[in-house]
Amino acid sequence: MGPPPQGPDDKALQLMKIFLWSPASGWPSMEAATAPEVAPGSTLKVKEASPADADLPQASPQRGAGSPTPQLLPPIEGGSPSPALSFHHSEHPKIWLPRALRQTYIRKAGDTVNLLIPFQGKPKPRAIWTHDGCALDTSRVSVRNGDHDSILFIREAQRADSGRYQLSVQLGRLEATATIDILVIERPGPPQSIKLVDVWGSRAALEWTPPQDTGNAALLGYTVQKADTKSGLWFTVQERCHRTSCTVSNLIVGNSYAFRVFAENQCGLSETAPITADLAHIQKAATVYKTKRFAQRDFSEAPKFTQPLADCTTVIGYNTQLFCCVRASPKPKIIWLKNKMDIQGNPKYRALTHLGICSLEIRKPGPFDGGIYTCKAVNPLGEASVDCRVDVKAPN
Repeated sequence: MGPPPQGPDDKALQLMKIFLWSPASGWPSMEAATAPEVAPGSTLKVKEASPADADLPQASPQRGAGSPTPQLLPPIEGGSPSPALSFHHSEHPKIWLPRALRQTYIRKAGDTVNLLIPFQGKPKPRAIWTHDGCALDTSRVSVRNGDHDSILFIREAQRADSGRYQLSVQLGRLEATATIDILVIERPGPPQSIKLVDVWGSRAALEWTPPQDTGNAALLGYTVQKADTKSGLWFTVQERCHRTSCTVSNLIVGNSYAFRVFAENQCGLSETAPITADLAHIQKAATVYKTKRFAQRDFSEAPKFTQPLADCTTVIGYNTQLFCCVRASPKPKIIWLKNKMDIQGNPKYRALTHLGICSLEIRKPGPFDGGIYTCKAVNPLGEASVDCRVDVKAPN
């Protein structure tokens, strides 16, 4: 007689059975133990026997040479199959943990958490969830257990929902467990303070302190912004700054600036940012102009006539003018003479001097106005003179 029929082939569980045949009776005796496979991320445990497990099928131990040969009783008509036959239809509990849940599962605050974890086991195993070793808070977390999977659902995740969740699938003395780490994050708090350390040229140095609350996640850096008092608009000058200090350059001369800094993590920038209490005034550098000293040239010179007087003949009753040019420094005193006699102040004569050009007007000369006229220039360095002859004729 052949061996009894085996159970269905399951990809997750492979049963290795070794049948030893007794020549006395021809009935097989099952001798082997099972060697189950465990899915990655889960563990299989065998609990100690309890009175409740007394009715479960067990493999027969190794028998000695003189032990009686075990015999299988035929099934009772209309009744349930024997325990030996039902053993072949059982499956060890095993959890199929999705690859995405084998590392920390990160969600933002307010998002929905919906985890479906498939498992196997026959008869239907018992699935139990725990959070950090304690029972779940049913007011926030919902669990639905099916025949082949278990669903953990959180409608709006909060930071308090972060932690280690463990799913335990129990079937008699056998137990499979899987662990899932959930991290709920949110935006970080603002840096505690920001201070303007120094201002020089077109640069400003800033320092700030890290935020007290990082949003349950590592900080990616800080974002620094500036705003001038004229426009009041904020512009980003540095992103993902990993230090708690920075130097802002290329500030416009004549403007005054305020600064603020945001903290940033995986969720984004902090909702608020501290602003510097003091303004950075970018002042124009004082320029000192130094005049180059030149040696003063001495232009002093004694009078010298560059254009002498010219002899002329005039007609009685017609005005006549005499011209000459003189160069001197300092400006010379001009004296007009007629026949070596000073004629200054005589209303018949009009003397003018402009830019070194000397002129003498003889108004309506008469027969006695002819003679030798002299122009004399005098200054502290010396004197010079020129002469000319004027003849007065009667009209024809």
